[in-house]
Amino acid sequence: MLIRPPSDIPSSAITPREIYDDRRRFLKAAGFGIVSGAAIAGGLRPAMADAAPQRQKIGPYTKTRFGAEEKLTSYDDVTSYNNFYEFGTSKTEPAMEAHTLVTRPWMVSIEGEVKRRKQISIEDLYKLAPLEERIYRMRCVEGWSMVIPWVGFPLAELIKWAEPTGNARFVEFISLADQTMMPGTRSQILDWPYTEGLRMDEATNPLALMAVGLYGEVLPNQNGAPLRLVTPWKYGFKGIKSIVKLRFTDKMPVSSWMKANPAEYGFYANVNPEVDHPRWSQATERRIGTGLFSKRVKTLMFNGYAEQVAQLYAGMDLRKYF
Repeated sequence: MLIRPPSDIPSSAITPREIYDDRRRFLKAAGFGIVSGAAIAGGLRPAMADAAPQRQKIGPYTKTRFGAEEKLTSYDDVTSYNNFYEFGTSKTEPAMEAHTLVTRPWMVSIEGEVKRRKQISIEDLYKLAPLEERIYRMRCVEGWSMVIPWVGFPLAELIKWAEPTGNARFVEFISLADQTMMPGTRSQILDWPYTEGLRMDEATNPLALMAVGLYGEVLPNQNGAPLRLVTPWKYGFKGIKSIVKLRFTDKMPVSSWMKANPAEYGFYANVNPEVDHPRWSQATERRIGTGLFSKRVKTLMFNGYAEQVAQLYAGMDLRKYF
C-alpha cells in the first residue's frame, strides 16, 4: 500500500546536479577544503563519500558503432546522479548508500508462461549471448538526460532462451527488495518490490538491453547491479534495476509507478514530447554535465529512436496510452 504519494517529493525539491557541483567548487575555492558529497547533501554520513567499491573491468565484450556519434556523459555524472529509490529518493543518495548491496551470488528466477521455469545465475546469464557495448541516449521524466555506453546483451536472447508459450503477451520484471541491504525499502514511498513490465514485442525489440556494465566496467551498485533493464526510447523510470525475477504473463503487469500514481505514470512510458507530464513540460531537456546555464534542447519523439520502435505503436493513441 502507498502511504505517502510521490507528489510529496517533487523533482523541483531535489537539487540539480549542476548546482550541487557548483556549490562544491565554490566551497573548495573559498578555502573550506574538499567537502564530502554526503555533507553537502544535507548532513548524511561524510565517511560514505569514500565508501565507493573498487571499479572492475568487464569482458570480453564487443564495441559496436551504435551511438558512436554521441558525446558521452562523464562516468562521474552517470554514477553519482541516479534514481534508485531502494537507496533513497534524492539523486545523490544511491551513490552513497548502495555500497551495502551484495551482488554475488545472484540468481534470476524465470517464471510464468515459459517452458524453462527455473533460476539462472548471473554468471550463466552472461553466457546467453555475447556482451556488447551500445551507446544510448537516456531521458528522465523530469527533463534531464544522459548518454551512456552500456554493456549488455539483448533482452530478446534471454526471452528466446526461456521459450515463452503462446500465452505470453507481457514480461514483468521484479527487483530485489531486501531491507537489510536497501534502506529505502524500509520506507513506504512505493509498494515494494519495484516492478515493471513490457509488452512482448517491446521486450523483443533489438534496442531492449539487459545491462551488466557501463564504460567497459561492471555495473556499479547505484546503477542497478548486477542486472538492469535498458529501454532507451522510454523514460528512465522504466529501467528497472537489480532484477531478480522475470515473469511471463498474458495480463498487463501493474508497474510500481502506475500503482503509486496512475495519473502521471502509464504502462508504456514512451518519450513523447507532445504530451506533458502533469507537473512539467516534456518538450525540452538538458544534458547532465553541460552546466547549469546550458541551452535546453528539443526532446525527440521516442527519444530519437522512432525509426526503430515507432511501428510498435502504430494506430495507438499515445496521449491515452502514455
